[in-house]
This record gives sequence, structure tokens and C-alpha cells, in this order.
Amino acid sequence: DNLPVMIGSFVAADYAVFALMLLVSAAIGMYYAIVGRGQSSSREFLMGGQSMTAVPVALSLTASFMSAITVLATPAEVYRYGASYGLFSLSYVLVVVVSSEVFLPVFYRLGITSTYEYLEIRFNRATRLLGTVMFIVQTMLYTGIVIYAPALALNQVTGMDLWGAVISTGVVCTFYCAMGGLKAVVWTDVFQVGIMVAGFLSVIIRAVVLQGGVSNILNHAELGGRLNFWDFDASPLRKYTFWTITFGGTFVWTSIYGINQAQVQRYISCKSMTHAKMSLYINLLGLWIIMLCSVFAGLCLYSVYKHCDPWTAGMVSAPDQLMPYMVMDILRDYPGLPGLFVAAAYSGTLSTVSSSVNALAAVTIEDLIKPYTHMTEKHLSWTSKGLSE
Repeated sequence: DNLPVMIGSFVAADYAVFALMLLVSAAIGMYYAIVGRGQSSSREFLMGGQSMTAVPVALSLTASFMSAITVLATPAEVYRYGASYGLFSLSYVLVVVVSSEVFLPVFYRLGITSTYEYLEIRFNRATRLLGTVMFIVQTMLYTGIVIYAPALALNQVTGMDLWGAVISTGVVCTFYCAMGGLKAVVWTDVFQVGIMVAGFLSVIIRAVVLQGGVSNILNHAELGGRLNFWDFDASPLRKYTFWTITFGGTFVWTSIYGINQAQVQRYISCKSMTHAKMSLYINLLGLWIIMLCSVFAGLCLYSVYKHCDPWTAGMVSAPDQLMPYMVMDILRDYPGLPGLFVAAAYSGTLSTVSSSVNALAAVTIEDLIKPYTHMTEKHLSWTSKGLSE
């Protein structure tokens, strides 16, 4: 098993940038804990008191399912299979229209906190419990992967401490979820989307300068068959074709935007149905920007390594290490920028984990505690904070 070659390692400036991202996230949690000291009800804590406006919720929706896996794996997929991955942008349009016109009005009018309450209204309590339990198991497994996968990839390439990264992100995330509730989660997401875009841009701009312009990168991609958008092959067995991505992608993402607790909880926290719908449409812009960044980063990867694939050459031991490898390769003379990229990857992790934690607290309170106990609102609020931990 040939270990990846270290081409550069983290320096003090990189650690400082990474620590700053964690500190700002924690500070936002503290701020909302102090401002919202009167969060006397669990609904206020879990739903932001239904006072959120469209823009922060939109950015939060964008952040919560754009995990570090997006930052590391999407460019590697584009590098290997071409830019047809970007067709997901079309499926996002269908998803947002269906979610905002079909699913959102139902959940918003019912005024529920947990999406699984709908199952009880529609069927019975057993169905609701089954849905809740499946969601809890799925989210816990997903959250584990979201934290561990990027830590492993980054550790092998940048030499960043594996468990240090896992534990520090876990602690910070738990802290601001438990202190500030949904408002803290939404506003840290807004900050983290900014960091994700900045991380991508630092890599893209440097690659464009190195390769002599955007047109060169696109020419290399064209020559290498990487601009394969219009593949209308009808075979469902092919990995990326126009049909599998636009229509297959629509079904996958509708299950997330239409009914996933983490997403629904956010747009129900808006102060009006208009704000809730607007948040979904503005979030579409956010999704497009992140998609454009990650696909173009993949084309930069191809342009830089078209003659020498670091993966087949044994420089990295898995494709998801390609992106961090390029970052350390082209940004090593700029202390702090590799740190910014790693902060971008972890912003993806934090935003995903925090929305999961908040959603888990909500379904546990609403589906497993409230129907079977007679707790006061104050106790429920304390319990929801405890569960966030």
C-alpha cells in the first residue's frame, strides 16, 4: 500500500485560518444564546420563533446539503468523468419548483415542527414513529460519514491531525447548536457558504493564472473529452448521461428538499409563506454558484494534471484526495490559502452536521417526547438544548 507523498504540509498560517473559521462559528452561537436568552419555548429554539427572512434561510438551505463531500468529491468526479455532472443544475430547478409549489404549502399551513407529524395526520401514530426512527438512524449514519470522510482525505494530504479535526469540528458544532438553536445554525450556515465559495475561488484563481487563462482550461477539457454535457444515451446503466442526471437527480433531491426534516424545518421557520417560497428560489442561485465552482475546480484539476494523474502515479491513495493534493501543490507558496480551502471543506461539514443535529433534536422532541409526556414549555426548551448536545 503506497502512501501518498507529502508535497507540502500545513503551516501556522493555515492552522490560524482554520481556527478562525471555528471561532467565528462558535461566536455566532454565543451571540444567539445571549440575544435569545428568553428562548422559553422549544418551538422558538427549534424553529427560530418563525421569524426568519428569506435570504439567510436560502443560504442555509444551500449550505446544509453541500457537505465537505461536495468540496472534495465533486471536482474529482468532474476530473474523472467530465463536466456532465454540472447538469445537476437543471435538476435543481425542477426540485425547487416541486418543493415550493407542492410540498412547502402543505407543511407550512399545517404549522408542524416535525415533518413526521404529517404521517400521523394522514395515516396513524405507528407510521409516524416508523418514519421518525428511520430518519434518526439514517441521519446519524450520514453525519458520521460527513465528519470522518473529509478528515481522512485531508489528513493524508495535508498532514492535518485526523482526530484533532474530527473532535474540534464536533465540539464547535455541538456548542453553537446547543447554545443558539436554529437561528445560530442558520447564521453560521450563511457565514460558512461564504467560506466555501472563498476556498473554491482561491484554488480556481490560482489554477487559472498557472494555466494561462480560463479559455486554456476549457480547451484542455474539450480536448480531453471532459465537456460531455449532451450525452443523450438512454441506457439507465450509464453513470452520467443527460437523463440519469436531470431526472434521476430530481428524484434524489426532491426527497431532500421536499420532505427531509433538516430542510423543511428551515423554510417553516420563515415568517411568512412568501418568505419561505422566496428562500427556496434564492437558494437555487446558491446551489448554482457552488455547482459552478466545484465543476470548474474539477476542470482546473484536469488541466493541471492531464499529463500526470496523481492517482495512477500513486501520489494519492483515493480520488477524493485529488483536490487537497492540487491545493497543496499550487498554493503551498501562499501560507494561509491551503488553510482557507480546508476551512471551506470543514464549513461544508459543520453546516451539514449542525442542520442534522437541529433536525434530530426537533423530531425527538416532537415525535418521541411531546406525545407521551406532559412537560411544560420551559422543560421542553431545556430538553431540546440538552438533545442538541
